[in-house]
Amino acid sequence: MSVKKRPDIVYTLLAAGLCALAVMQGCQKSAPQSASETPRVYIFKYAHAQSEEHPRSKSMLFFKQFLEQITRGKIQVELYFSGILGKESEVLEMVKDNIIQGCRGGLFDRANKKYILYTLPFLFTEPGQVIRLMQSDFGRQINRQALRNGYYIPACGIAGGFRNITSNKSPIRVPADLKGLRIRTPPIDITIRTFALLGAVPEQIPYAETYVALARGIVDAQENPYSNIVDMKFYEVQKYLSIINWQMHPDPFYVNPAWYMSLPRDLKNAFDEAARKTMEYSNGIWLESENEFLDILKTKLEVNYAQPRAIDEFKKAVRPVWQYYVDQKYFTWDEIEQAVTILSQP
Repeated sequence: MSVKKRPDIVYTLLAAGLCALAVMQGCQKSAPQSASETPRVYIFKYAHAQSEEHPRSKSMLFFKQFLEQITRGKIQVELYFSGILGKESEVLEMVKDNIIQGCRGGLFDRANKKYILYTLPFLFTEPGQVIRLMQSDFGRQINRQALRNGYYIPACGIAGGFRNITSNKSPIRVPADLKGLRIRTPPIDITIRTFALLGAVPEQIPYAETYVALARGIVDAQENPYSNIVDMKFYEVQKYLSIINWQMHPDPFYVNPAWYMSLPRDLKNAFDEAARKTMEYSNGIWLESENEFLDILKTKLEVNYAQPRAIDEFKKAVRPVWQYYVDQKYFTWDEIEQAVTILSQP
């Protein structure tokens, strides 16, 4: 497993170096080959923000092993974890610019605004529903449309289980408990809009900086799936875990389209197969681990569950968020109804 450790150099120098290396490799590989020369090897550089122990990282180790095996080494995968190439927004731009060739993480609305449909607050009641939706023709069409914004997405999975809230001031049992609460949110419009509507004060803080912001009291709360809460040790600087199962996030596999199109057909097929199997594997280990992560959090935090009547209050309170994205033409009510129909299938 060739997982790169964090080098003691400045990010910009690393990015510039990777860019120069990509150019050099491109020049070298463009030269004609004789029959006796070694077959061309394609390098796939990949990065994300989570640690090596995180389920996302484990699934990418699976991807590396599987893809290199089925291509007999014609595609070599380099993995950079723990944010060593930059924040989520930075690596996403690096994929678009072909400095690196792949990443996973948030900011999915930059690839296709329709990914926001997956995140409508209180849309899902259990994780299997969103997986079924993502693997349907409806979900595959959302993936294909990301090409318009410069990303090839061969597969999409779930980014952990349901997102829930940790806080310092008090448990969150009903919508009124969020009034005035300073909560860290990712720079995703629907998350910011939802918590603002519920009366909280959203603060956009980079994922890697959230622990320090909680420790210093810059914010009082944050929301994430259990896996992220444990992985980032947010429980060390929080008191309460409030389980309201308010949202799930998609986990698109972002790939640079030019790099992908440079592959011969057989390697394209192999790459797509590896991506699909990896996201299925990721979904499985992520959901399986969520219960284990919850057990850990129960030993670290005071846990409370919102009652069904309170969940109904939350659903009613956030309905304007659904309408806002319809009004903004992210998707239509017909598309929401299509999704709900797929969710209701056994």
